[in-house]
Amino acid sequence: MNTFSPVHFFTQKPWVKKTFFSPFFLYLGQVGLLALESFHAIFTGRIRPFLVVKQLVEIGYGSQFVVIVTGAFTGAVFTAQIFYQFSTLSMSSAVGPVVCVALFRELGPVLTGLMVAGRVGAAMSAEIGTMKVTQQLDALRALAVHPIDYLVVPRVVAMLISMPLLVTECVFFGIFSSYFVATSLLGIPSIYFLQNIKRFIDGHNLVMSLAKGFVFALIIVFISCQQGLTTREGAVGVGKATTQAVVICSLCILIGNFFLTMALNMFFPAGLR
Repeated sequence: MNTFSPVHFFTQKPWVKKTFFSPFFLYLGQVGLLALESFHAIFTGRIRPFLVVKQLVEIGYGSQFVVIVTGAFTGAVFTAQIFYQFSTLSMSSAVGPVVCVALFRELGPVLTGLMVAGRVGAAMSAEIGTMKVTQQLDALRALAVHPIDYLVVPRVVAMLISMPLLVTECVFFGIFSSYFVATSLLGIPSIYFLQNIKRFIDGHNLVMSLAKGFVFALIIVFISCQQGLTTREGAVGVGKATTQAVVICSLCILIGNFFLTMALNMFFPAGLR
């Protein structure tokens, strides 16, 4: 005798398929369940230190060059553009604080997130996806090794540690290059540059920057791992999963940054206090 299944009953209705069981909510549910299972494993102590250190090297150390170059040249070109505009208004001394606030609150976290998503997110999705299509995940289960504990949890821990540090590094080199361009190439007195930075930059800017980095780390790791765990169709599927991981992570970072900015500015307003 067939048993009654509420889920089966509702999914047969066309109007329900287009609403509650739409692909967006199904995808969101998959990512949410992966996050819950990963955090449960972390809080219950199912962490492999060796794998975490390995991922720290691959995610944090391996991304340093990209993040440094991105932050340095972003700070340099942003300083030049702000100077060219502000000098017509006799406000060239305000270049320093404008650039630094922008780097701390927006450019540093967002650009770091996008670069890490392109480098690390793609690698995560490709590696886990390849293991999925070659049935290595089934082999792990046969050896009584939970794939989430073995593959996802070390990446989550390493990403949560690495991403705030990478954001800080990006902001630091952005400010350093901004100072060099402003004082050495554009003729802004260093005393004005430094004094205005001290007036407008405080711990609130650093907290906001690190908070965004922490959230972007969660977005990158869970979306990338979810794409890898659901890969199918062989090598073609791995390529699709990798591309989708980078695109979805980038879009989520850009969209999420707006809501984070609006929310965090309620607690950490910009400007003089």
